[in-house]
Amino acid sequence: MADILVLVEHDGGTPRKVTNQILTAARNMGATTSAAVFGKGAAGAAEALGVYGVAKVFAWDSADADGYTTEPRVVALLQAIEQSKASIVLAAADPFTSDVVARAAIRLKGGVVTDANDLELDGDRMVVTKAIFGGEMTSKCFARAEGPQFVTVKPNAFTAEEGGKTSPEVVTLDVPLDDKAKRAPVVDTVEQESGGRPEMTEASVIVAGGRGLGEEKGFELIEQLADALGAAVGASRAATDAGWYPHQHQIGQTGKTVSPQLYIGSGISGAIQHRAGMQTSQTIVAINKDAEAPIFSIADFGIVGDLYKVIPPLIEEINRRK
Repeated sequence: MADILVLVEHDGGTPRKVTNQILTAARNMGATTSAAVFGKGAAGAAEALGVYGVAKVFAWDSADADGYTTEPRVVALLQAIEQSKASIVLAAADPFTSDVVARAAIRLKGGVVTDANDLELDGDRMVVTKAIFGGEMTSKCFARAEGPQFVTVKPNAFTAEEGGKTSPEVVTLDVPLDDKAKRAPVVDTVEQESGGRPEMTEASVIVAGGRGLGEEKGFELIEQLADALGAAVGASRAATDAGWYPHQHQIGQTGKTVSPQLYIGSGISGAIQHRAGMQTSQTIVAINKDAEAPIFSIADFGIVGDLYKVIPPLIEEINRRK
């Protein structure tokens, strides 16, 4: 059975939802699972990771992990892989993390498969299910390489479930950095205001709006529905390009890729560029007054109607049932 190392996403030592989902998948495959945690608070993450069955934690609790871009984490990951003897590395399908994973894979002559929707351990080989061609088809593949197998996993591909509680051994990493690793210092960090809503790529529910809203003010209604459902807010490229909503909320081929349990699209036509970013959602609800809108072709439930007449009573009914 292969040994798996999970690269942890965390906030001050608290693992993020996507990491707990990946750890659950690894545990359910019966593999021996270790975790690599880098950055401020890493040393305190062991207890939270043990809840998901992690046997050993490789921690690098250093300001250098966050003080420079990419390279320090690559060096730390290489060290964690060497010490854990892992043949499979799992990480979140996040642009920054994928950069770290790709660099590590090159140096170890490993192979990379990105954006996994499902995982299956076949002996020492990780077989990955992923969407291709903008989500129009599904592929099963694996990394064939001399070195370790690296796989990035999309948020919400699995359900996080506590189990196999352990008291993991903590290995403190000593990560020496040369001048090359310090070439790109982080000069400023800006915290994005969430307004109390979940981060979009990890949200279980997303309510998104598009050009059909007609104006920027229409997003007030989208936010009201999102808040009633405890959801994140997303937008189509047409809406963000029009300046109606911030670009960091754009979903699609040139925005973020999401895969929530429930996706509600209002006033979104469903062009291929947008569908590429959301059509792996488990349940899709479309609200559009155009019965021929492409989004209805992938929707599980569709409402043909004026969103300004559909959404207010929907919000009222949701709040009544709380």
